[in-house]
Amino acid sequence: MTRPVGKVLLVGAGPGDEGLLTLKGKAALESAQAVVYDLLANPRLLDLAPASARRINAGKRAGRHLLSQDQTNALLVKLARQGLRVVRLKGGDPYVFGRGGEEALALRAAKVPFEVVPGISSGVAALAYAGIPLTHRGLATSAVFVTGQERTGKPLQARTLKALAHLDATLVFFMATEAAARVCAQLVKAGKPGSTPAACVMNGTRPSQRTLVSTLGRLAADMASGGFGAPGLLVVGPVAGLKRQLDWFEERPLFGRRYVVTRSREQASALSGRLRELGAEVLELPAIAIRPLPLGAPMRRALAGLGRADWAVFSSANGVEHFFGRLMEAGLDARALHGVRLAAVGRSTAEALLAKGLRADLVPDSFDAEHLLASLLPRLAKAGPRRAVLLARAQEGRRVLLDGLKARQVPVLDLPLYRTVAAPQDVRDLAGDLAAGRIDGVTFGSSSTVTHFKGLFSRAQWKALAPKVPAMVLGPITRATAQAEGLSVRLEAKEASIPALVQAVLNLQGR
Repeated sequence: MTRPVGKVLLVGAGPGDEGLLTLKGKAALESAQAVVYDLLANPRLLDLAPASARRINAGKRAGRHLLSQDQTNALLVKLARQGLRVVRLKGGDPYVFGRGGEEALALRAAKVPFEVVPGISSGVAALAYAGIPLTHRGLATSAVFVTGQERTGKPLQARTLKALAHLDATLVFFMATEAAARVCAQLVKAGKPGSTPAACVMNGTRPSQRTLVSTLGRLAADMASGGFGAPGLLVVGPVAGLKRQLDWFEERPLFGRRYVVTRSREQASALSGRLRELGAEVLELPAIAIRPLPLGAPMRRALAGLGRADWAVFSSANGVEHFFGRLMEAGLDARALHGVRLAAVGRSTAEALLAKGLRADLVPDSFDAEHLLASLLPRLAKAGPRRAVLLARAQEGRRVLLDGLKARQVPVLDLPLYRTVAAPQDVRDLAGDLAAGRIDGVTFGSSSTVTHFKGLFSRAQWKALAPKVPAMVLGPITRATAQAEGLSVRLEAKEASIPALVQAVLNLQGR
């Protein structure tokens, strides 16, 4: 029986900022069985594909081809003939100097079904992020996209540049940074004034974006002295002079800063997203992973005892999520908490409860177990006949609440719901960045993230690197653990919450 042929979707990934992927591109990745991607596509986009999807690096970037174009074409045909739904993830737009047309023709010749999902071209997005509009009334009424190479290894011909020099349009050159001196010189020779505003945008839309504004006559020399190169665009025309007035991306308060977020993958997105909004480059390096504990007999007994509880105490947002997960698994729901008052260790935990439609009755002023215990005990004393306290917590978490309640003969329904485990990571690049001082901060939300982060390095590495780790911590307990492990604590948030940590980072940068 002949296997049905699959389908190939040529998807434009945009120029770098993952948020510029279209909704249709996102849907394509979420349904992919194989993804063939280029180096210019943001690697975080690969996380949208199912874990089971094959991920194949075609490695297409200036001067770096893991697969030739013919090999890539053949690979797409082969995967589709295996019956797979294949996403060909290409930087920018597939049909704007992306050789998507060549791939589409190869698929058509092989009778393989395909679709094209357009992406935002760097010729539009990178310029917008650099504060340079393609067109502007009174300055430019048209724009021309030009490739720096007419064919592989063959630069633009002089006659082409001569024709471009006489156009009253914004000229945008792709793949031309290495040939900037020749392009600029030929344009001037052909009659384009050397005083014409010109710019180079490197790594457009990414946190590492750099923009150089100059004139056509000086651009190449300024690029060489400033270290500008691929991947980048050359822009020639009066609109390049608007950069200083229209800049917004590079003016964000944390632009150019680099931070490492060590929270678990499930928790990292909120902090990472906020730092990225403020312009930072974020490396997510989950030092821990959250593993739910199975719904065994002890957990069932604790949940069944909710009717005896006066208080349910949640020591983390993770505890909230896993509590309700186990509650549903046990055949119960939020009604089991009827008459039970709720205590949360801090704002994030209280917000997790609120997301479940429940408002915390108690949130201490200082967000740690010691202050929660101190706030809870007087309320228990006033409650009359003492009833149990259910404690939803991590298996290996601190025992301050558990031991403090037991020491005062408070009946405790102890409910360990999850455990934190080490999440192995490749830290070779990070070790080099830390040693060279290229990291502005490493965030730690708990003591466990500190100890597991340490475990990612060898003993010798840690001894050398620990003093160079610019730790940014939530709360005094995490600070104490970080200092005990030899870390240099740059800041401690005033309270154990993401908004407080972000504000502390901004304060440190004087913003």
